[in-house]
Amino acid sequence: MTASPSAGSASRTHPDPIPGEPTHTDPTHADPTHTDPTPADRSPADLRGRAFAALTAARARTALLTDAVSDRDLTEQHSPLMSPLVWDLAHIGNQEELWLLRNVAGHESLHPEIDPLYDAFRHPRSERPNLPLLGPAEARRYTAEVRGRVFDLLESTALEGSALLDDGFAFGMIAQHEQQHDETMLITHQLRRGGPVLTAPEPDPPQGAAPPAPEVLVSGGPFTMGTSAEPWSLDNERPAHTRDTGPFWIDTVPVTNAAYQAFIADGGYRDERWWAAEGWEQIRRHGIEAPLFWRREAGQWLRRRFGVTEPVPSDEPVLHVSWYEADAYARWAGRRLPTEAEWEKAARHDPATGRSTRYPWGDEDPTPSHANLGQRHLRPAPAGSYPAGASPLGVRQLIGDVWEWTSSDFLPYPGFRAFPYREYSEVFFGPEHKVLRGGSFAVDPVACRGTFRNWDLPVRRQIFSGFRTARDV
Repeated sequence: MTASPSAGSASRTHPDPIPGEPTHTDPTHADPTHTDPTPADRSPADLRGRAFAALTAARARTALLTDAVSDRDLTEQHSPLMSPLVWDLAHIGNQEELWLLRNVAGHESLHPEIDPLYDAFRHPRSERPNLPLLGPAEARRYTAEVRGRVFDLLESTALEGSALLDDGFAFGMIAQHEQQHDETMLITHQLRRGGPVLTAPEPDPPQGAAPPAPEVLVSGGPFTMGTSAEPWSLDNERPAHTRDTGPFWIDTVPVTNAAYQAFIADGGYRDERWWAAEGWEQIRRHGIEAPLFWRREAGQWLRRRFGVTEPVPSDEPVLHVSWYEADAYARWAGRRLPTEAEWEKAARHDPATGRSTRYPWGDEDPTPSHANLGQRHLRPAPAGSYPAGASPLGVRQLIGDVWEWTSSDFLPYPGFRAFPYREYSEVFFGPEHKVLRGGSFAVDPVACRGTFRNWDLPVRRQIFSGFRTARDV
């Protein structure tokens, strides 16, 4: 969800431009003793089915998020950090037209006059409400017209022969792009003032035994990081390469609200010792004393969640914290944030086989028993949930529930190649952005995997971000 200062955070927090294309395996960086798993079936019929299902699911979610509010709410800017919902809606259609109808099919633009309006790099979010945007009805007609033509294209086009078409990549890329904007729109719903308009069932209580220990030891040594074979992976996930880590301990579950409240109660927001200099300046300047959407009332912590005010649940992973807050908590606890490589090793490396799997539980696609994904619930599940989704070492909830801040800057992998253009990832490389991993309850499975890399500015709090901690051996 990953944002430029101009484009804003698009949580997942990616910038508004759409993702890149896979590069080919670079044998100088891939460890031949390890395998890079891929989905088992890549037949044309299976790829078409996957693409159709992914695009259909994304559009159903887009409709849910935009039909739930009035036209006035669609055109209003609910926060300067976010676009009006109607901009996201038409942008989804515009990018789908650009990459599938124009770049893949070679068609002329349906409405060339609107292209500049939906160029995320041309217009920062703060300016978008003042643009002559398509209205709600026009935006819906436009996206529906594009989608109808795209389904015709999917049925008739060979999914091979070009970089965009191989393995149906362009269709998967667009499905991921729409789901990323759906997560962005869900953030806008959270920032929106007013009564609740979205509903979802509560997560089930944790099933099975609780994790046996609060942390697990991950042995040092090499593992395969990234991917060269996942068909719809994005440019910054590639290529697969060998990374070495020392041994480290990592939390079995994400840091909970109860644990974070102990940090607050101990004066964590008032003690400069725990804070990076920029983070200390940020909380002083803005008077930050708790996670975003929290407030203290009558001796208890309350939070606002999609229009509902409720007590902060002690057993949920903490949510809506910046990288600075996560880093300060870890220091206070005598620990640290894991590096991106440590996080991925804990999530993907199976010490018994030496393989890096697609997900913590193995290579199969996520199911509701594995992780809290896809806006199935409107909150994280309690810490310790989803034992079926645990890694071989027993680390839980690495996928779904909350994006997890890491200590790492967003940097390219060895052998990185930008595709389809450098503005998706390359322009954001550097120390300004920190990496988040694992996805959240707002992330769809099509855009979440063990190699997926998210990034954002360390001040961001409106995103669905939490963290877990680590320590050296």
